[in-house]
Amino acid sequence: MKLGFIGTGVMGNSLVKHLLNNHHEVAIYTRTAKKAENLVELGAKLVESPKQVAEHADVIFTMVGYPKDVEEVYFGEAGLLQNARENAVLIDLTTSKPMLAQRIAEAATEKGLHALDAPVSGGDIGAQKGTLSIMVGGEEPTFMSVLPLLELLGENIIYQGPAGSGQHTKMCNQINIACNMIGVCESLIYAKRAGLDPETVLRSISTGAAGSWSLSNLTPRMIANDFQPGFYIKHFIKDMKIAAEEADAWGLDLPGLRLSLSMYESLAEQGFNEDGTQALLKYYEA
Repeated sequence: MKLGFIGTGVMGNSLVKHLLNNHHEVAIYTRTAKKAENLVELGAKLVESPKQVAEHADVIFTMVGYPKDVEEVYFGEAGLLQNARENAVLIDLTTSKPMLAQRIAEAATEKGLHALDAPVSGGDIGAQKGTLSIMVGGEEPTFMSVLPLLELLGENIIYQGPAGSGQHTKMCNQINIACNMIGVCESLIYAKRAGLDPETVLRSISTGAAGSWSLSNLTPRMIANDFQPGFYIKHFIKDMKIAAEEADAWGLDLPGLRLSLSMYESLAEQGFNEDGTQALLKYYEA
């Protein structure tokens, strides 16, 4: 198939590789061309604008940083909604605002296009292995038509409901991670203070009732003082703020989410915005 992909960062780069490895023709656009050099070597076609991606592809994936970036890519003059082929499918993998996903879906329908909000979870490891969890909102027939493509990128791919449902599901995911990361860090700090070997402790608790993705995948990085981003703190803060805004609109009090958000914002103020989420450990070690 002729595919498009906009955004080849930490996760997007790996996802494009999966599409290329399965013999799809992929046009890519990224603001930093250097980040896509490896993909060009693998056969991707690097173009100069979202418009050129739209002119090339029947199915277009987007994975950009913030809701404002999503808005620009979709609604801008050189954006996808203005330039996509009739019946093209637009799949936003970005974690973004549910209301924005609904706006995109409505505008797509008006223009004879199809849109899905399909945020993912699993970080850089899941992207590399093609094992992401993908949460999808939009029209179910559209979801079914692109499911074989989504299966190249993830394993746990679930249709959640109409437009915006994928984003709301991702908020549930991020709230869970936000609260869990506090527990992961505090258990590691406790183990060190008790004079235990953190790696030995991890072997005991990661397969019991305390087990979680963050515990198994991020604690080894914490132990090794590896804070390279699989998922940036700055993007996690963005996600938590979206969840908090939605909760506020419903009058819903989520103190665990609020606490985690304040802790990460403190780290951002200290200059750790570009670190991975496992750098929450630095909050306790300051």
